[in-house]
Amino acid sequence: MKDIITLGIESSCDETSVAVIKNGREILSNIIDTQIPIHEKYGGVVPEIASRNHIEAISRVTKKALEEAKITFEQIDAITPTYGPGLVGALLVGLSYAKAISYAINKPLVGVNHIEGHIAANYITYKDLEPPFLCVMMSGGNTQIIHVKDYCKFEVLGKTRDDAIRRSF
Repeated sequence: MKDIITLGIESSCDETSVAVIKNGREILSNIIDTQIPIHEKYGGVVPEIASRNHIEAISRVTKKALEEAKITFEQIDAITPTYGPGLVGALLVGLSYAKAISYAINKPLVGVNHIEGHIAANYITYKDLEPPFLCVMMSGGNTQIIHVKDYCKFEVLGKTRDDAIRRSF
């Protein structure tokens, strides 16, 4: 069976991340360019600044991820960018870049929901994990308790109304 190599692109908030993944469970590379120091002086993420920094970082981060994985664009089977939720401008940078790569190398583009990506990350950490299971997901302004019924079938059992639970402490 042929290995499936995906190029994941994450730009939903203030970090530009590109990963090369083999068969959905093995990280060949994961490069993260953080903007935390840039936004600290404002007391939080400034969406326009985040978008501009994604533009500056995305090509460099992608190149480094491919180099670290020892993979070329020709070896990629699919491009998998985050399409939401997140900051619209930041998402557009990653999604537009992913679309351009997909078109240039003639490989499928498969959008990934940011929240579902957090759930799927469990499969990388716990290689034998298979649905069904319960998942507590916390990311940015989201906290959810999710019944993972199958790999792409989820039921939200509970969630915060408007912010992450971590901000209540």
